[in-house]
This record gives sequence, structure tokens and C-alpha cells, in this order.
Amino acid sequence: MLENHQRIEENLEDQIYTKAIKAGRRTYFFDVKATRGDDYFITITESRKRTAPNGDAVYDRRTMFLYKEDFDKFENGLLDAIDFIKRSKPELFNTDGTLIKQDNYNAASIDEEFDKL
Repeated sequence: MLENHQRIEENLEDQIYTKAIKAGRRTYFFDVKATRGDDYFITITESRKRTAPNGDAVYDRRTMFLYKEDFDKFENGLLDAIDFIKRSKPELFNTDGTLIKQDNYNAASIDEEFDKL
């Protein structure tokens, strides 16, 4: 048990910066961390709240690691994917490129569809 506690403390010490973005039942965390050699990398974590069969709230987490040599490729790929969606579904966006707020948006149904994948 002590070993696990030490690992958590070490993880927090290595964290340089964090940004949390709440999005419905999901929260995205962008964390900048340092390696032992003082090299920086990013972890992107999606935390999704759901209800367990016994009624308790539980969180599913998925984390990816992004290393500095991949920053440009990742950024370009992400921007390309976003641009593709904006071009393919212009009806979802304002002329300035911001998303049009949708009254029928239902995060729970989106989570259910995601779980089916």
C-alpha cells in the first residue's frame, strides 16, 4: 500500500501544468509532465462518469501519452480532422467556425452510442 502511495506522490511531483475541460459527463485533462531527464510530455486523459449496476458513480478513464517529437504531427492531424468535420457538416457551425449550440444535444445518448463501438 505504501508503494502505491509513493507512486502517486511521485506522479504529482512530475506534473508541471494541468488544464481540465468539462464537457457534459466527460472531463478532459491535459497534463504536462516531466521525465526523470527533465524532458516534457503531455498526457491527455478522458474521464467519463457513469453509473455502475449497483447505482454507484464510477469513472472510466482513458489516457494517451504524447511525446515532444510527435507534437507537430498530432497537432496537424487533430486540426485536419476538425477541419474535415467543419467542411463535411457546415450546418453544425457558425460562420466564425464555432459550434452551433444544439438544443437536442444529449450527452447520455452519445455515451451509449460510444459504448456500442
